[in-house]
Amino acid sequence: MPATSRRHFLALAAVGATAVACGQATASGGGTGETKKLRYQGWAGQVTLPELAEDLGYFGDVKLEWVGNTISGPQDIQSAATGQIDFGGAFNGAVVKLIAAGAPVQAVISYYGVDAAAYNGYYVLQDSPIHAAHDLLGKKIGMNTLGAHTEAILDIYLQRNGLTPAEIAKVEPIVVPPVNTEQSVRQRQIEVGVLGGVLRDKALATGGIRPLFTDYDLLGAFSAGTYVITKRFLKQNPTTARTFVTGVAKAIEWARTSPREDVVARSVSIVKKRGRNEDTAALKYWKSTGVAETGGRITDEEFKLWIDWLVEHGDIKAGQVKPADLYTNEFNGYTASAAAAVSTAPSPSRS
Repeated sequence: MPATSRRHFLALAAVGATAVACGQATASGGGTGETKKLRYQGWAGQVTLPELAEDLGYFGDVKLEWVGNTISGPQDIQSAATGQIDFGGAFNGAVVKLIAAGAPVQAVISYYGVDAAAYNGYYVLQDSPIHAAHDLLGKKIGMNTLGAHTEAILDIYLQRNGLTPAEIAKVEPIVVPPVNTEQSVRQRQIEVGVLGGVLRDKALATGGIRPLFTDYDLLGAFSAGTYVITKRFLKQNPTTARTFVTGVAKAIEWARTSPREDVVARSVSIVKKRGRNEDTAALKYWKSTGVAETGGRITDEEFKLWIDWLVEHGDIKAGQVKPADLYTNEFNGYTASAAAAVSTAPSPSRS
């Protein structure tokens, strides 16, 4: 991994140390009663699963309080660990790193993943000479952030295709805003661009690009990221935590089982109601959450891959953390009876 990237990823360690001191002091939920308000960061022009769950009525008297938007998963979970917000979500490798560094948080539910409909592709121009992993030496790969999902996938791809650590160090991941990635590839400012969702679909519709590989090709279907909450919050607010996690689980299954046009229509409705002057055009391209397990339940396998990857790179020590140390399904009450309730959620008008 390039030195600049590794410094970015290792920066989570410093945040973890801060979180040990700050997270316990600032997390919500003090006093005799449980909090009914959950502070969170959103994503501009997108609808998160908690926002969907609240709109579907799955949170009851628990309310979300939006405090602003985030730009990356690592930033979001750092904010959760230090108590600036009550939950945050990120790629599972970043979650492993943060907890290994001492942050007092636990993963409680998966919220995004990879499948045949929800994936990231590593795209090159149609006439690019890049056709294999070794062709990436000395090349720039544009992605939304370093030290997270897209860089980890790139690293695994390079390893599995036989590149040595010295060769991998010659591949240059760089940060490019997602909205600029396609243009950067077409203008040959970078050789490879990571595209997903609406940006991928729009670029493919324009033509002239092809995938070198995708994360779905590489690893198949898997849950890739989880929401984390501080252990202090979970201890002081177990009922609220259960309402939140179970509500998100119901939202996952509602999105999985509802007609795609209903999910899109509700998402558009949510964005319009919150009045943040956001463009809803991208929402029509939604296809899947990509969450693998029913109700977003977490399994050991979803963390073991990234633990092994971090150990191999020397970012954590062998045995430093185990999957069971990182997550809990205790607050996920999604059951067969919950599934029946999910199917009764009304759909918004598509007008």
